[in-house]
Amino acid sequence: MEFFLVVLVLGASTLFGSVKIVNEKNEKLVERLGSYNKKLSPGLNFIFPFIDRVVFQETIREKVLDIPPQSCITKDNVSITVDAVVYWRIMDMEKAYYKVENLQSAMVNLVLTQIRSEIGKLELDQTFTARTEINEILLRELDIATDPWGVKVTRVELRDIMPSKAVQDSMELQMAAERKKRAAILTSEGERDSAINSAQGQAQARVLDAEAMKTAEILKAEAQRQQQILKAEATAQALEILTQKLSSDPHAREALQFLLAQNYLDMGISIGNSESSKVMFMDPRNIVATLEGVRSVVGNQPNEYQALVQELDKIDRHSAG
Repeated sequence: MEFFLVVLVLGASTLFGSVKIVNEKNEKLVERLGSYNKKLSPGLNFIFPFIDRVVFQETIREKVLDIPPQSCITKDNVSITVDAVVYWRIMDMEKAYYKVENLQSAMVNLVLTQIRSEIGKLELDQTFTARTEINEILLRELDIATDPWGVKVTRVELRDIMPSKAVQDSMELQMAAERKKRAAILTSEGERDSAINSAQGQAQARVLDAEAMKTAEILKAEAQRQQQILKAEATAQALEILTQKLSSDPHAREALQFLLAQNYLDMGISIGNSESSKVMFMDPRNIVATLEGVRSVVGNQPNEYQALVQELDKIDRHSAG
């Protein structure tokens, strides 16, 4: 009975050891008597107990490999610290196990070596601006280098590029100086543009003022011309009316002589009453002739004309004296 139980237990353990269940996206490698035999795919698999042995199992899904920070020297001899992250997956499980020992450690060292090599080809400023180019170069180089291991590198990203404290301080000073330089340049350009705009505005204003003055002078001359034309037309009309009057009215000539004499006397009175100093030269003979003409005109006129004649006689006697 005890023997039967032992046999039953051994059979059960043997049967249990021969059944291997592999999860989805995983694979296992089996060796038979120390030699590679086969690869177990996802699902239910059977092996020979005590003869076959599962030596390696890993997922074929994409994995993330963190690259620790490391010190690198740039082309211009500046020390910086760089870390990265690598996305990769196993394409051939057999190569990944038999072609390299400790696959993950080998990949970390390979990535570190490639990063130092690429950073050493660039100057400090280029490491910040050429991050995308560095990622592409690392991806291409690592993919080629890991292909014999049955590994596919799908993506490489540099995370942090950190210069030393002294380099950071010098970079900040350089950036501050650059900002001041740009500010000074922008200020000078703004002042220059402002001066140019001001000069252009003044020039345009002078041109507009000259055009306005020219237009005003033209309008003024036009107005004077129109005034002279109207005055000439009025004078012509007055002369025409006067000519018609003189030709049709026998007394019009005498009235005209009277008006001329009156205007002549009014002019003398106005000049004499003005406050400024003046000297008048008058020919007594012309005055007498004028008064005689006025008397002949107003000899038969009403009393107001007779009063005017008396005033003229007084002026005549005063001038004669």
